[in-house]
Amino acid sequence: MRWVKEDFLISDDVSTIDLEIVVSLLSTTYWAAKRDRETIKKSIEGSVVFGLYHSNNQIGFARVVTDKATFSWVMDVVIDEAYRERKLGTWLMECILDHPHIKHTSFGLATKDAQSFYRKFNFYEEECMRRR
Repeated sequence: MRWVKEDFLISDDVSTIDLEIVVSLLSTTYWAAKRDRETIKKSIEGSVVFGLYHSNNQIGFARVVTDKATFSWVMDVVIDEAYRERKLGTWLMECILDHPHIKHTSFGLATKDAQSFYRKFNFYEEECMRRR
């Protein structure tokens, strides 16, 4: 799928993802700064991916791990710092939540610092168990 807004494009076409850009974007985050290139590549292969582009240059990324029937986990939502504060993250989340393969699933995500952003999309906090 493709979504267009002014000079910006969001695509779920994995062939348009620039792995080196994704590695660079994730290296600036608290949650994925230490992930190596091969791990990132493998994570992309196992996900529904969303690339955000401005004039054919990738400026954002997100991925969703899902069974496409009951549950989807939103991960690695990141926008190039130069493009933040333009509501592109909001648009990216709207596209993710409206994607026809996953929009009827329940969604989950984890964040340490963006709870107020995700509350706009009806995410709420509850306890979650984990196993490392």
